[in-house]
Amino acid sequence: MKLNLNPKSQRTELPFAAGAPALIWQILFFYVPLLFIVVSSFMKISEFGDFEGFTFSNIQLFLNLTYFKVILASLTLALTNATICFLIAFPLAYFLAFISKKYKNIFLFFLIVPFWTNFLLHVYAWFYVLERHGFLNNLLLNLGIIQEPLHLLNSTPAIMIMMVYYYLPFMVLPIYTSLERFNYRLIEASYVLGGSFFSTVRRILLPLNSTGIRAGFFLVFIPSFGEFVIPELMGGDKKMFVGTVVSQYILGEGTGSLGAAFTLLSGIVLICTAVVLYFAINKLFQPRMYRG
Repeated sequence: MKLNLNPKSQRTELPFAAGAPALIWQILFFYVPLLFIVVSSFMKISEFGDFEGFTFSNIQLFLNLTYFKVILASLTLALTNATICFLIAFPLAYFLAFISKKYKNIFLFFLIVPFWTNFLLHVYAWFYVLERHGFLNNLLLNLGIIQEPLHLLNSTPAIMIMMVYYYLPFMVLPIYTSLERFNYRLIEASYVLGGSFFSTVRRILLPLNSTGIRAGFFLVFIPSFGEFVIPELMGGDKKMFVGTVVSQYILGEGTGSLGAAFTLLSGIVLICTAVVLYFAINKLFQPRMYRG
């Protein structure tokens, strides 16, 4: 057997060799657990924990209106969070890319620094802001805007505030990266040719940065769908979401296969919704020819 000592061949195979550990890691810790979840969702386990075969009864258990309302609530939460994050992130990313100039690195540092601290610290910090006698209520009372403290914690607005706060950087950074490569002279040319601010944004800025927008949108939308820590802590366990149901079944005694089945069902709904949103975003932000 001859060894291949051709330097050119070795250079060609080097990128694959460098990426092999990441590929192995992805297979072991993503595809294998995913396969295990799919198989577990069809497993029939006796009350004594014995394997009795495969069945569709686990999936059929969740094919009712109650659980589809839970999935719909999670889709609504994820879509609302992604939309609000986009409306805040795009102007912020524009400011970072084109206006901040020499202070850009400082602003990026302040955007990323929250990731250096524990997530639970963020949640408990918002407790002090939103509680009945917290910072926000005291501020509104002192300004005379309200006459008595508002009930902010354990509510849907509290969940949304925390969701937007936590996921906003995941929307800002992809859009900022896209805007960094954007040719600003196109905006100047639009103004010179008589384009308004809104027409420039709609016809030039958004379509030509749709890749970053799409990446940021799905980086927020997909994990928001399965979020359970924020709704559990900020919502007071008043509303059920997909993450809440999955965690209860997975952590329950003898209900792991039911949790896997609901994960599979909700995952299928999420994939179908993501595909629809993908084409909707492409349609919404695709470049349009100007017709005078």
